[in-house]
Amino acid sequence: MKASTKTQPANPAVPDDCHMAALDNDKSRTDILNRLKRAEGQLRGIQRMIEENDSCLDIATQMAAVRKALDSTYVRMTMCFVEQQLQAKLSAETSAAPEVGAMLQDMETLLGKIR
Repeated sequence: MKASTKTQPANPAVPDDCHMAALDNDKSRTDILNRLKRAEGQLRGIQRMIEENDSCLDIATQMAAVRKALDSTYVRMTMCFVEQQLQAKLSAETSAAPEVGAMLQDMETLLGKIR
């Protein structure tokens, strides 16, 4: 089989010279994947609710829950990325590691409040 040569359309919000690193922490990646699998299960449940003619209020409640779960997963992924990048940049300064860890937890808490 020939590999696809189709290129993804450019995202105008991201400069061409911007290259994001992937998450390289297996624990973080597993956590994020597990969160996504739970959200996927919630979405399947919502589909079933619609097929079974459940009330709109019940369906809306479940939609709000899955949206919150995805928002939370997004914040977690973002914080994992920030932590990974900071650790790479500050690896020489090991004395700052506990302070950076506490700061990142505070940032994640604050970001979680904007939902």
